[in-house]
Amino acid sequence: MAEGSERTVKLIIAGAPASGKGTQCEVIKEKYGVVHLSTGDMLRAAVAAGTDVGKKAKDFMDSGKLVPDDVIIGVVKDRLLEPDCVKQGWLLDGFPRTSAQASALSDAGIKADCFIFLNVPDSVLVERVVGRRTDPETGKIYHMTFSPPESEEVKARLVQRSDDTEEKVKVRLEQFHSNVEAVKDSFSDIMVVVDGNKAPDSVTTDIVSAIDDKLKNKLASA
Repeated sequence: MAEGSERTVKLIIAGAPASGKGTQCEVIKEKYGVVHLSTGDMLRAAVAAGTDVGKKAKDFMDSGKLVPDDVIIGVVKDRLLEPDCVKQGWLLDGFPRTSAQASALSDAGIKADCFIFLNVPDSVLVERVVGRRTDPETGKIYHMTFSPPESEEVKARLVQRSDDTEEKVKVRLEQFHSNVEAVKDSFSDIMVVVDGNKAPDSVTTDIVSAIDDKLKNKLASA
C-alpha cells in the first residue's frame, strides 16, 4: 500500500481515560505535522461523505448499535489512503482498541513506526477524573485539586459529569485494561511505554525522544 515516503511518520497512541492523551496528541500533531485521527472523527466524516463504508456505519449508528470491527477497519483504511495522510503521515488516537482490530490493521498492510502507551496508575487516573468539574456558563474545565476555581462564585456553579464518578471510572478503566493488554502484545516490537504520571512537558519530552529513536532506526534500515 502506498503510504508516502520513508520519512512519513506513522504513529499510534494509547492511554486510559484522563491519561493526558489529548494533550500529547496536540503536541505530536504540531511537532511532526501528522494528521490526527480518532475513530469517532473518522466515522463521522465517512458518514458525512456518504462513502460505501460510511453508509454501512450509518446504518449501525442510526439503530444505536456498535459499529462492527470490519466496518471500522474499512473506514480507517480509506482514511489512511487519503492524500493528506499519505503525504503528512498519521497519528491514530485510541485505535486499535482490541486485538481483533490490531490484527485487521496488520492484515490490511497498515504498519506504524511507533506505538506509544501512556502509563498512569489507576489511582492517579481516578483522582484526575473524579476531581473534574465544568463551569456551565463558560465551558471551562477545572480540577478541584490541580486547577481549582478562582472564586467561590465560580465554585458554587460547577457541575460534575455524570460518568466522572469513582464507580463509573473504575468500570471504564477495567474495560480499557482488558482490551489494551492484547493490543500491546500486537505492537510489542514498536511499543514505547511512557510514564504519564509526570508534568505534561516532561511526558512530551519522553514521547518525542521515543518517536525520534524509532524514526532513526526506520531510516537506518530503509
